[in-house]
Amino acid sequence: MKKLWILLPIAVMACSSADSTASREDVARWEARAENVTIIRDDWGIPHVYGKTDADAVFGVVYAQAEDDFNRIEVNYLNSMGRLAEAEGESEIFRDLRMKLFIDPDSMKAQYDAAPEWLRDLMDAYADGLNFYLHTHPEVKPKVITRFEPWMALTFSEGSIGGDIERITLRGLEEFYGGAPAADQLALAAEADSAAAAEPKGSNGFAIAPSRTADGDALLLINPHTSFFFRAEAQMVSEEGLNAYGAITWGQFFIYQGFNDRVGWMHTSSGVDNIDEYLETVLKKDNELFYLFGDQVRPLTVQTITVPYKTDSGMASREFTVYRTHHGPIVRSQDGKWVSVKLMAEPLKALNQSYSRTKARSYDEFRQSMELHTNSSNNTIYADADGNIAYFHSNFVPRRDTSFDWTQPVDGSNPATEWGELHTVEDSPFLLNPSNGWIQNTNNWPYSAAGPNSPRRQDFAAYFDRVGENPRGIHAVRVLERDSAFTLASLLAAAFDPDMPAFDKLIPALIRNYDALPASSPLKAKLAAQVDSLRGWDRRWAENSVPTSLAVFFGEDLMARIGDAARTAGVSSYEYMDNRATAEERLASLEAASDKLAADFGRWETPWGEINRFQRLNGDIVQQFDDDAPSIPVKFASARWGSLASFGARQYPQTKKWYGTSGNSFVAVVQFGDSVRARAVSAGGESGDPNSPHFNDQATRYASGDLRDVYFYRSQLEGHTEREYHPGK
Repeated sequence: MKKLWILLPIAVMACSSADSTASREDVARWEARAENVTIIRDDWGIPHVYGKTDADAVFGVVYAQAEDDFNRIEVNYLNSMGRLAEAEGESEIFRDLRMKLFIDPDSMKAQYDAAPEWLRDLMDAYADGLNFYLHTHPEVKPKVITRFEPWMALTFSEGSIGGDIERITLRGLEEFYGGAPAADQLALAAEADSAAAAEPKGSNGFAIAPSRTADGDALLLINPHTSFFFRAEAQMVSEEGLNAYGAITWGQFFIYQGFNDRVGWMHTSSGVDNIDEYLETVLKKDNELFYLFGDQVRPLTVQTITVPYKTDSGMASREFTVYRTHHGPIVRSQDGKWVSVKLMAEPLKALNQSYSRTKARSYDEFRQSMELHTNSSNNTIYADADGNIAYFHSNFVPRRDTSFDWTQPVDGSNPATEWGELHTVEDSPFLLNPSNGWIQNTNNWPYSAAGPNSPRRQDFAAYFDRVGENPRGIHAVRVLERDSAFTLASLLAAAFDPDMPAFDKLIPALIRNYDALPASSPLKAKLAAQVDSLRGWDRRWAENSVPTSLAVFFGEDLMARIGDAARTAGVSSYEYMDNRATAEERLASLEAASDKLAADFGRWETPWGEINRFQRLNGDIVQQFDDDAPSIPVKFASARWGSLASFGARQYPQTKKWYGTSGNSFVAVVQFGDSVRARAVSAGGESGDPNSPHFNDQATRYASGDLRDVYFYRSQLEGHTEREYHPGK
């Protein structure tokens, strides 16, 4: 009896630790681990984390991330687990439902139990690092997650800004499960087109072979285009062979886009078609639901999902009865059919691949990580110290019958629409050391990745790419063909080359339309000065450029003006603007652009830098902007117009100036040789705290493309160390 009395408080304490109170055993374990971890903050606030083991480094890097912006970590996991509504309220219910269709805690816990021991150790260290941060910072009040558990790492295992699940439309989901008014296919198409017309999000990656570099070393450009502040910078080092530096997504424990001293990797969002919808034929018999598959009548899987959400008076919840076929969950309806979706769902393999590639020491080791086939939404540009460069297409592409149009829902009852085995690396678009000496990807198709040495489009099924070429791809080929002796400096110059090739046809066509106007046209006089300005423009952005402002405002207006017609014609906005827009449409857009510039800024002759601004006022995830508050001019423009250095800015209801929220978020140029050299910059700064000196200390460098040196080796931190400490001290 006495023994039971002794054990009972421990059991109670252990149970309470599942909330916000840590047990003595937890704290002792965390403190012991922290003694094995050293965090060195450099003079930009970037954490260089040193641990005895990989797990120590994981513990330290998530602790350091939490110091910089715990809010972003928690929000990422609320999103990945389908728990945003618990913090944000009823408006997020269907976003949560979408995640819960794929992310089930019991399944994640089972996969954690099945993980190899080394990966479980990392997941344990991840949870411990975040929980130790909360224990040592009681003033931090989480929105929802007061205790992190190791399995949670599996819910956010791949690192992309928009995971595969997010391609499922919330509108269709709400219509099917929530009783919202039916959205017809034209409306859904318009929604998709609107998303496509938004600022392009993706990335640029260049790899340069030793044959095209001045020093005979391979070079790599790492340039993700994401929402600002979506990732931080960090270095992770252990005595077990880990030494990786680069961009790390808040709450994850692996360097997502970066390098070690031997290899580097850059992910670019892929145009692959590897998510498919199936039109299911559903039958009802004896109050039960079935679906057809070949000559079989199969029962639908029925499940109840509960979505809690916050209200003004406390927590509430909604229950949904959801349905699945063997293809996947039902996510909407179309033409009287239920639509299921099939996508890659291998979180354990994905986490394994995401981490293991950071420790690769050679091409062969990196190539081996690709055998896990879970980097589904990304292409990868690779370079290494042995002089290899490579292009890997999306790492998850199922074989499918090419007689079907996989861009549309296919007949789920037809066994011929089933997925086959995954394509191998070699039978996907792939490049290793092409003779031209460079590789690029800008979220465009792979068929221009190495100029004349690119994979040939006719050799691959249409589902390998659904986006085609883009203006940045055209621009990338130009700058890479231009130089035969690249250096870090000239690679950086290429990454910020100011050409905007989307205007190469558009502006001459506009000028021809103007020149053809009769002298009696009122536009002849009204637009004369504007056309003269564009006539002499070299189609390159610059901070003091008036034609840049005029061209961008003209292009934005024309793209909106012809959007419906381009969609109806089934062509891209670029193709329509170049070849199908009428003279009247082009001239009307120039007039509208001129009028808007004059109305907003007092004159149409407004230099680009007065309009295009970077501003960071607080640490909110959804930023607020104020024309009366300090901001910084940004010389580069939107990726929409082919600018390699991307700044996705727009006007807000309360502003006249344009403020950026996405585009170049991290830029690094890396040289591999006997040692690794790199320069980098991040939007704003490392910290999400406005009171930190590192909240906005990189903003001016970011806006001007002036990258700073990376302190990769510990010796380089001498004289550049702000503080050195163990977690919790």
